[in-house]
Amino acid sequence: MVEVRLENLTKKFDKVVAVDNINLAVKDKEFLVLLGPSGCGKTTTLRMVAGLETCTSGSIYIGDTLVNDVPEKNRDVAMVFQTYALWPHMNAFNNIAFPLKMKKAPKNEIKEQVKKAAELLKISHLLSRMPGQLSGGEAQRVALGRAIIRNPKVFLLDEPLANLDAKLRAHMRVELRKLQEQIGVTTICVTHDQAEAMTMAHRIAVMHQGKIRQIGTSADLYDNPEDLFVAGFIGSPAMNFMECTFEKDKGLVSADFTLEIPNQLKKDIKENATSSELVLGVRPQDISIQEKQMPNSIGTEVYAIEPLGHETIFDLKLGEQILKACTHPTERTNLGDKVWMTFDMEKMHVIDKKTEKAIT
Repeated sequence: MVEVRLENLTKKFDKVVAVDNINLAVKDKEFLVLLGPSGCGKTTTLRMVAGLETCTSGSIYIGDTLVNDVPEKNRDVAMVFQTYALWPHMNAFNNIAFPLKMKKAPKNEIKEQVKKAAELLKISHLLSRMPGQLSGGEAQRVALGRAIIRNPKVFLLDEPLANLDAKLRAHMRVELRKLQEQIGVTTICVTHDQAEAMTMAHRIAVMHQGKIRQIGTSADLYDNPEDLFVAGFIGSPAMNFMECTFEKDKGLVSADFTLEIPNQLKKDIKENATSSELVLGVRPQDISIQEKQMPNSIGTEVYAIEPLGHETIFDLKLGEQILKACTHPTERTNLGDKVWMTFDMEKMHVIDKKTEKAIT
């Protein structure tokens, strides 16, 4: 059983707080992704686990061992970097074999272990090639092979798919998840790409400004974001936000709309909001467009149309705002048309403007 636990972990660079008192438990054999925008502290967190950065305060446990003062080479972790970091003068076989050669393992053991790793990664035919002769996907597999052959307690992956083209990236994120399940090693992966995180991870820890804002499955984060940042960061296209106020007799009111809401939502707002100032969040997928006014619909103008084949994205002008709605590709609305939009009341998100915490 190999868990990774971070307790009150903090990292400062002079006066800059890169990682701010985070707590995280990665379960045995779990694939956990640290997700967030550039500069949020996710890579610094990974490097502290690896031993490549020292923490300013807090504790890092691998299994039951406190590793704060344990050198990187003795932490029994294997890290795959964004650049793959292959030795350019060694062929694929020797790159994969390098960790065992450093341990002075017998030649027959090295040969057998490289063979197993290559078969697992489907790169047996590439072992004689030099790094310069490998594609991005092939180089990535060689780097993974070098990590696997160490038989580590923990895998650490730093933006492992960032240098691949879009098609290969989509393929490799499936392969990477399958590989992790096959070898059953506790894995922490860093990415800024939510599609990668949501397809690969058992759980995702969303980071922002050095803090973990929410931890959960893909479905948890998408359906039940706990704050304004997570609501806006998860989902593509991003969630629409509209500032409004709550009036008990009318519902949600702004200069551009009045929206009646269910009694349960009124009750939740009364009990949990710090004031009447709110932010209404609606995903583009939860907006319907009609040519005629419907009960509880809001009038808008079609500002732009993005046909994507499987769906069409409409940019809708509401006052000074542009909202996005995803619809079936058969929708025939034209630029400049006056249309009416309705929201799926069961899937709306109401957020306290002051605290930025989700009410629903």
